Amino acid sequence: MIRRRTAVALAAIGGLTLAGCGNSLSNGTSAATSGGSTLIKIGYVSPQTGALAPFGEADKYVIDQMTEYFAHNPLVVGGKRYTVQVILKDAASDSKRAGEVAADLINNSGVDLILASSTPDIVNPVADQCEANGAPCITTVAPWQPYFFGRGGTPDKPFKWTYHFFWGLEDVEAVYLDIWNQVPTNKKAGALWPNDPDGNAWGDKKTGFGPVVAKDGYTIIDPGFYPTGTQDFTAQISKFKAADAQILLGVPIPPDFINFWKQAQQQGYHPKVATIGKSLLFPSVAEALGDSGINLSTEVWWSPSHPFTSSLTGQTAAQLADAYETDTGKQWTQPLGFAHALFEVAAAALKAAGGTDKQKIATALSTLKVSTIVGDLDWTKGPVPNVAKTPLVGGQWRKDPSGKFKYTLVIVSNKLAPEIPTGGKVEPLP
Repeated sequence: MIRRRTAVALAAIGGLTLAGCGNSLSNGTSAATSGGSTLIKIGYVSPQTGALAPFGEADKYVIDQMTEYFAHNPLVVGGKRYTVQVILKDAASDSKRAGEVAADLINNSGVDLILASSTPDIVNPVADQCEANGAPCITTVAPWQPYFFGRGGTPDKPFKWTYHFFWGLEDVEAVYLDIWNQVPTNKKAGALWPNDPDGNAWGDKKTGFGPVVAKDGYTIIDPGFYPTGTQDFTAQISKFKAADAQILLGVPIPPDFINFWKQAQQQGYHPKVATIGKSLLFPSVAEALGDSGINLSTEVWWSPSHPFTSSLTGQTAAQLADAYETDTGKQWTQPLGFAHALFEVAAAALKAAGGTDKQKIATALSTLKVSTIVGDLDWTKGPVPNVAKTPLVGGQWRKDPSGKFKYTLVIVSNKLAPEIPTGGKVEPLP
């Protein structure tokens, strides 16, 4: 029996019970009833294809795991048992399509709530559709600033239906600075800012990286925003070389960074340290770069080393990663833990709401506290309404000493989250 199924079967002993407010669902719910059983429908939107597909690589695995889990552990609300159906929609790495499939889930599939993941390009339009149509929505894997402020949210005018969990720019800035401070450089950092929601937030002249790192004596060499899908990065590379930018940072999509890094090597640009968001999260990108990617650094939101446990299956982070590798033959990937946590939050929200009444689910989310496989989430803490934060550390890609995979992501900076152990020290690029 595969390890995942073993873990799920063991979790089934405890079961999952959601205490309801009575013997039936509240009026106005959209949960379907068929053949004497009640069905809870959950919509799930993520990029299964396109440039952002690495973010969604583990989603089908998690959905299969959760489908099996809920088959053994039906939700019990007010004495009634509920089956769970998850409807996965591919956003195709396109913001317009993300909004369209979210609207379809709400208006045609009749889902009770929507889960969405993977960059502001996807979660923002999904959340906007849910806000417009009065559907509860839980999102993740996008820094909270482009999610909240990028959608027009303000602390005194929060969203009613949409809730999010992830870290913020203040966290990734602190992690990057901690990595940079461990490598002797001239403190000049070349910036790769794509013209997309992430790049616009990270590269903002007033609220982005520049003003923060300047306090530590760092200067950002900014050649300007570039369009995603750029094929020739000669202009950026030339500017970085001319300024002797010994540090590189940015938040490009994976194909763009692969192109940039190969061109940088060819054109003789060799920074001493490079910390890249988004692109360097995934084993597939490390493999595409080969040995030229050794010691490239990035933020780490989740790993097998994270000391957290699933509130549903009882799996530790290490057990979930191990099960994924055993079942799929693929290396663990950071979004795996957050995809799993989406279902933990959904189950906790249903429990707190006492059913599938949409308004009650949204109200429950506004004050929800739940321990998950990505950490403790608390929507009462902020930093703004609608947002709960998760811990963040930093890592570097190294050759996998076990030989199981070509490269492995080693945690080298845990200043912000000392509860997450490191596996090595920061090293300069070769």
